Amino acid sequence: MRRRLVGGALRRYRESMGYALEDAARILECDRSKISRIETGQRGIRPKELRELLTEYGVPENEQLALVALARRGGQRGWWDQYADVLSEAFVDYLIMESTAAEIMTYEAQLVPDLLQTADYARAVAAAAPGYAADSQRIAAAAAKAARREAVLRGGGRLSFVIGEAALRQEVGGPDVMAGQIARLSELAAGFPGITLQVLPFSAGAHAVAGSASLAILRFPDAPSLGVVYLEALSGGVYLESQLDVASYIRAFALLRAAALTAGDTTRLLGEMTG
Repeated sequence: MRRRLVGGALRRYRESMGYALEDAARILECDRSKISRIETGQRGIRPKELRELLTEYGVPENEQLALVALARRGGQRGWWDQYADVLSEAFVDYLIMESTAAEIMTYEAQLVPDLLQTADYARAVAAAAPGYAADSQRIAAAAAKAARREAVLRGGGRLSFVIGEAALRQEVGGPDVMAGQIARLSELAAGFPGITLQVLPFSAGAHAVAGSASLAILRFPDAPSLGVVYLEALSGGVYLESQLDVASYIRAFALLRAAALTAGDTTRLLGEMTG
């Protein structure tokens, strides 16, 4: 997915300059087929080569940094390496993109989002998941969520969450676990730096993303044309990276936020539930 995201951006920049594949190939002193494979995501590109192309295409420095970070990060080790037995390669790709994102917009209809879960809630979710063959994998999956949560919350990006009211009413792990989880959400909603949390009440009725139970939108620093949508599923997530798709989901998320309780009303609701 990262290769497709970077490659698609390179193709758009090249075409906006009126360059043919052969022109890009001359810049890197390679054959035309290499450029084609890079632009379609079939192969990666070294940061140095990426810089050469972006500079030739006249891409602003800030946008260059965003793309280089995406291309380079895959070759670096991260917290996810120690959880390779419970994280799929495709999901690690998502985690790498998440780690470079400047803004993350998340909607969950029936579960508390991974990034906001308490340890007890995460363990209860892992215990119910059908994809783990042993208890050790379930323990590792919950630990991976904790490491991910710490890394993202420490990263300083803008985080917007809309949670369906059903997620607050579904007793994952039992009453005690849910009480702790609601208390944690109340704490985050009350003013955790960088986080906006809203609850979508049952009374909202039909809404802009009623056809999806879980989605995340990633946007990257100083690169308005760069983004990706991740739709989670049991058999693995689906990625959308075209500018039209990303723009469509951003509009839908804005409508979703408008239909949800305000941040202040969300804080009051969670406070009442903890009381």
